[in-house]
Amino acid sequence: MTVYTMVDRETCIACGACSENAPNLFDHDEEGLSFSLLDQNAGNTEIHEDFIEELEIAEEECPTNSIKTATEPFTISVV
Repeated sequence: MTVYTMVDRETCIACGACSENAPNLFDHDEEGLSFSLLDQNAGNTEIHEDFIEELEIAEEECPTNSIKTATEPFTISVV
């Protein structure tokens, strides 16, 4: 299954749960807000199958549901 991800930076509270659970997929900027490492949060780079499980854990652990996933690339980046 093809999966894409991005972080809704409007709802992100900079808790760090995503980068803790999926360090290969997420990081945070100088303000502490998270973003997808693969494509600077554009949501148009396919997640490699080796990282799907860590993505699912990060999405589940996000207290604000800011991690978005889709089976199609995102067309508009959430900043």
